[in-house]
Amino acid sequence: MKNKYAGMTVNERLYVSGLMGEFDEAVEKKDADKVRSILEKVELTEESIKPILEKLEL
Repeated sequence: MKNKYAGMTVNERLYVSGLMGEFDEAVEKKDADKVRSILEKVELTEESIKPILEKLEL
């Protein structure tokens, strides 16, 4: 299956998917599991998710 988000930044993926608000809310609540789940929905790999969680201190 082709990645429909290929070539997009994380912010672009979140915007296009309609998950930007949900992502921001999860970050504000420091809900690492929810943040991870959302990032997986926009087809990020574990390799990409881990540094994002670290940067967000989650």
